[in-house]
Amino acid sequence: LVKAGEPPTVRAPDVIITREDRVAANPSRLKATGVLVAVEIISPGTGTTDRVTKMYEYADAGIPHYWLVDLDKPVTLTAYTLVDGNYEHVAGGTAGTVTIPSPVRITLNLDALITR
Repeated sequence: LVKAGEPPTVRAPDVIITREDRVAANPSRLKATGVLVAVEIISPGTGTTDRVTKMYEYADAGIPHYWLVDLDKPVTLTAYTLVDGNYEHVAGGTAGTVTIPSPVRITLNLDALITR
């Protein structure tokens, strides 16, 4: 992700959600303004970076939604929405299903994330 007007801070979220026109353009790098949702999957050793550093950097870059997924049992998902420059918790759950209200209403089966 590249923040407009500044030297690039390169971050590569585990998953992003963007608009179809951005995908069709197939850029080599996507500016932060093109990201609707940044998703980080917490793994051993990345928890603090994902929960603190990246959360701050993504909020500062203006990414409207940030989701954290922890695949350790029980699987959890925590969803945040950017409000006045800071992320506010909007949804989350542990195991089972969780419904996230925005940017589009979606219900995810968290248990299916670790099922082969």
